[in-house]
Amino acid sequence: MKCVILAAGEGKRMHPLTYTRPKVMVPIACKPLLEWNLENAIKAGLKEFIFIVGYRDDMVRSYFEDGSKWKVKIDYINQGRPQGTAHAIGMVESFAHDFIVLSGDTIFGIEDIKKSILQKQSMGLYKVDYPERYGVVEQNDDTITRIVEKSSQPPSNLINAGIYHFLDSIFDFIKATQPSKRGEYEITDSINKLTKKENFSGFLLTYWRDVVYSWDLFTVNSEMMARSTFDIFGIIENNVTVNGKVAVGKGTVIKSGSYIEGPVIIGKDCKIGPNCYIRSDTTIGDHSHIGNACEIKNSIIFDHTNIPHHNYVGDSIIGSNCNLGSGTKVANLRLDKKLIRTSLNGHKIDTGLKKLGVIMGDDVQTGINAMINVGTVIGNNVFIGPGALAKGEIQPGAIISN
Repeated sequence: MKCVILAAGEGKRMHPLTYTRPKVMVPIACKPLLEWNLENAIKAGLKEFIFIVGYRDDMVRSYFEDGSKWKVKIDYINQGRPQGTAHAIGMVESFAHDFIVLSGDTIFGIEDIKKSILQKQSMGLYKVDYPERYGVVEQNDDTITRIVEKSSQPPSNLINAGIYHFLDSIFDFIKATQPSKRGEYEITDSINKLTKKENFSGFLLTYWRDVVYSWDLFTVNSEMMARSTFDIFGIIENNVTVNGKVAVGKGTVIKSGSYIEGPVIIGKDCKIGPNCYIRSDTTIGDHSHIGNACEIKNSIIFDHTNIPHHNYVGDSIIGSNCNLGSGTKVANLRLDKKLIRTSLNGHKIDTGLKKLGVIMGDDVQTGINAMINVGTVIGNNVFIGPGALAKGEIQPGAIISN
């Protein structure tokens, strides 16, 4: 049985991180999101995969290659211009006839993937508190009768979770599917056609994590860290304090005076310290540097990033190849302690978080004593000058001066 993973999308709601990478390649607990799905599918017993790729597909192909690292087979199909989930699934007609489909930007549990393998002509369902944000499922016993997309009055709190087991009859219904209001061919429309002629059942998932916005990564990062192994392959110098679970990659050096509170994952070939404080639920990518008198708290630091001198970074996501000048500080809590709103793609959004620092894209540089306000979104290739205040949404390539 083949497993088709949909990995073609950009993920615009995860800007600025996805300006330079597809959504499925955003790191969670130091692995791309897509790798978590692949590994869970492998543990569920699947060995043949088709990745539907598109936006910046070279990053997916170069990382996963032919799958031999995981002792599986991976083939690729480029969707080209994004035309919706039905269009993407329809592209595998010549290659798969009894197959599983996973949304690549959602993490599914191993046992739920096993359920999907056993239950033909089915889809996974999940109970949520805000079903109006999703495609909501109507059922007659376990048989699905209809999927209603983003209704203001949803008929249930059971949503389409993005995991399916199809037979080749789905391709006939995909061919009969017309573009939706947003101009895409939706697999939910194809399933609605299928349910009028064939039995299609639903099963309840026990684990489901949908990553919509960048700040959703904090919760998922913490959960995936809890599922990680914590081995120390690097060098820990004398006078280093390590409390709790801490993973250290090969070639990494934790220098004297550093204090680390787990769970923390540090990648390979990093330089940590001396005299820095890394707090729980922090992940640091490969080839990065956290230096003297720096404090990092509940943050996700990507590869090749330097936070080297007298910096504070809390509840933040810092992209690749960033460099924070000495004394750069990130605010992560409003003075009035209210929930944080941010701006993304020109729209104000309630994050639902009391603490949120910065979401920073790749290749950002800050000068000495730069300041970054709560909930700031910074695009890639931005320069923030010495003593300057960055706030709101900053577009890629901008220069912020004092």
